[in-house]
Amino acid sequence: MTDARQKETAAELLGRTKVEVAPATFVLVGMRHEDWSRLLEQPELSPRATVPFMLLRDTNEVTLLLEEEDWLVMRHALREARVETGWRLVTLDIELGWDVTGFLARVTGILADAGIPLGALTAFSRDHLLIKQDDLARALKVLGEHVAELC
Repeated sequence: MTDARQKETAAELLGRTKVEVAPATFVLVGMRHEDWSRLLEQPELSPRATVPFMLLRDTNEVTLLLEEEDWLVMRHALREARVETGWRLVTLDIELGWDVTGFLARVTGILADAGIPLGALTAFSRDHLLIKQDDLARALKVLGEHVAELC
């Protein structure tokens, strides 16, 4: 490597990673742009600002990931939304720079080899996985062989 410092491999980074599972069950909601605009007009239906949630608006749809408790408050306003329930949010708790390569590929490859479907989310400094509740124990068992700690 030309860099004076040796870069850690994805496997080495994973070996220093702590895996945390959020206690709540999450819901993934896909909606039309106009439904999101209508929802914004009703701030009482917003997700709580004190718990994890994710929002992504692309050219096709708006995707919202939120705790089931928040979904139950807003679901009456989004009857036409596509909804996937039963997700658990798994945080790969190691701060990663944007120059890291292969970390998420390594994690998802390990889970794919075990036949565990997932969704992957990247925040500014950490990666997160959405894993169905029914697959969570198996996913943690498989990841436990590669990480520093399971929480």
